[in-house]
Amino acid sequence: MRIVITLPWGQRLGGAEAMLQTVLDGAREMGHELELVFFEPGPWPAELSNAGFRVQVMEAGHLREAHRWMATVVRLARLFRRRQPDIVLNWAAKTQLYGSPAAVLAGMADRVVWWQQGIPDGFWLDRFATRLPARAIGCYSQAAARAQQAMSPQRETFAVAAGAPVPNGHSGQAPLTLPAGVTVVGLVGRLQPWKGQDRLLQAQAILRERGHDIHLVIVGGDAYGLSADYAASLPELVSRLGLDDAVTMTDQVPDAGPYVDQMDILVNASDPEPFGIVLLEAMARGVAVVAVNSGGPAEFIQDGTTGVLARSGEPAALADALESLLGSPDIRRAVAAAGRESFLREYTDVAMRERFFAHFEELLSGQGKSSGRRA
Repeated sequence: MRIVITLPWGQRLGGAEAMLQTVLDGAREMGHELELVFFEPGPWPAELSNAGFRVQVMEAGHLREAHRWMATVVRLARLFRRRQPDIVLNWAAKTQLYGSPAAVLAGMADRVVWWQQGIPDGFWLDRFATRLPARAIGCYSQAAARAQQAMSPQRETFAVAAGAPVPNGHSGQAPLTLPAGVTVVGLVGRLQPWKGQDRLLQAQAILRERGHDIHLVIVGGDAYGLSADYAASLPELVSRLGLDDAVTMTDQVPDAGPYVDQMDILVNASDPEPFGIVLLEAMARGVAVVAVNSGGPAEFIQDGTTGVLARSGEPAALADALESLLGSPDIRRAVAAAGRESFLREYTDVAMRERFFAHFEELLSGQGKSSGRRA
């Protein structure tokens, strides 16, 4: 297949970028030709160009700049006509607002697919993206697919569980000096309210009151500058809770893997979470995981076996979920081992790519038909 992918970001900082990078890493070996169009410059398009991908950067500006929007749509339509892709894949709601009109101009409206990166809740960007022509909409989870299907007009919607590469052993020298004999709990993600760093800190304070001393590692920074006030509030919260001696904040890091290797438990406190690729990355490393029983994680974590699901993202619920692993190192090791086995069986990068491209092959053959399907 020949696929042109439109992307809004020039940096590789989160789960959406990790998912696509995993797709790209094995696409050529599977016989597919992928070309990328970025709407802003940055290190990611440069990396991909150096890796041999055909990459273009079209600086689209802001959606409110109507003249730039139209100019970008026209340029995209010209590119589509030259490349004649089998699929136009808009990798976010924002790029759907450019890529779909461009495909219509190019006479390729029936080749448009866009990827829903979240669990839609009526935000205007999702509503507009859904109204534009699309052959199908891809999601990470059934939870996202169901929410997308509730929007009008209904489009064919499918879900593809994410995947992650199999780690090549330990990541090397430990990046942090942490206290010995203390359970290390970590959270990896941008510093944003929905990620729940503040709620996990409050859960840590609850656990301390219950007699459980843990060291919390918060990996991530204020990427994109989306939540500067929230990011600035976290060190203040640490001090207010009396946890200065028990919390490490790393800020933004180029690779979270070495930090995950130092954790005994990784927590995803997002509520809801569209999928949670970082959970797979931890499971792949044999690290026990805790997530909230909503959204994507509930679809691939078997509670009490391959991980632990908290009843909600509230501090007390997170503390309860963690306590079930803190009380017994044997249980924690068993959960970590079962999580790794589940990852190797179903959620490797190779398995994900096979699922991903199988859906597009079905679309091209005219067989894609069911809503909210998952492979």
